[in-house]
Amino acid sequence: MNKEKSVIARTVLPLLLATMFFLLFSGCSGFPARNGDGPVVKKEVRDVSPQARKSDDSSPRKRLMILPFLDSSDQRAQSLRDQARREVIKELNKSGDIIVLDSNELKVDLSKQVQAGEYKLEDAAKLSQQLGVAALLEGKIMDLKVHRKSDEVGVFRQLKTTFDCIVRVRIIASRTGKELFNVTKTVTIEESNVRVAEAVDTDRFFKSNPEVLQHLVEDSFLEFTAQIQATMEKLSWEGRIAMVSGDRIFLNVGRISGLQVGDILKVSDEGEEIFDPQNGNFIGKGPGRLKGTLEVVSYFGQDGSIAVIHSGAGFKENDKVELY
Repeated sequence: MNKEKSVIARTVLPLLLATMFFLLFSGCSGFPARNGDGPVVKKEVRDVSPQARKSDDSSPRKRLMILPFLDSSDQRAQSLRDQARREVIKELNKSGDIIVLDSNELKVDLSKQVQAGEYKLEDAAKLSQQLGVAALLEGKIMDLKVHRKSDEVGVFRQLKTTFDCIVRVRIIASRTGKELFNVTKTVTIEESNVRVAEAVDTDRFFKSNPEVLQHLVEDSFLEFTAQIQATMEKLSWEGRIAMVSGDRIFLNVGRISGLQVGDILKVSDEGEEIFDPQNGNFIGKGPGRLKGTLEVVSYFGQDGSIAVIHSGAGFKENDKVELY
């Protein structure tokens, strides 16, 4: 009996261990297996992302609006980039450092802001200021490629498939129209399989493997997350007066934005646009006239607050508010 148990242990135990090892590592792949192919073995991003800043709950959060993603090709479905944008919005909002808004809240047809395949970001920025948006983000798919290489001989060969996704992200400050970020990344993912060697056509491959294409595009845009957070950190926080009603002043920023009851805010009007006297080029907006201060006393709506006058006078709708 003991000899039988020993034989069973020597036969079954290695098989169980091998099965567990296979399940463990096949489940760790971040890229979906296709038609029995193996897991991704290598991923490369040809760019260096700075570390995302640490969350600071005591600081108000700035608002970033993400425009519908663009595509250099009109042959790919819009749902591809729409889903990728939703994933980016969800990931950035999870960080807690910024508030990411969908551009649907602008209630305008943004297709009219596209010229030669690019957004006219300066015009879109003006539309977003009323929502207290600090910056606008545009994402664009530049190119998608698939390459395959195999061993020199044999019908069944070691086959390496390489996926290249080239994407670009631009960020512009809403108040000044200044470009803050403009980076193009090439994300390369490789996987190796043993199968019959075959040629591959990029467009045909992605059409027959839509889940691979979707995951590749999403993963490529998500590579920008840390850089987006770092760029937003450079902007100063501000909000706007939405309405003045007697001694109560309603602001378009509140609890979600990180304002606390008791916070003192300084109020200034919109600064004047300044142009170069020599060539007439727009330089930027000068600081507005300081009108006084407000004290936050309560919240209202989804992300608004109510303040009372702490000092000064002459406050009106669209005046800028900043932490004192």
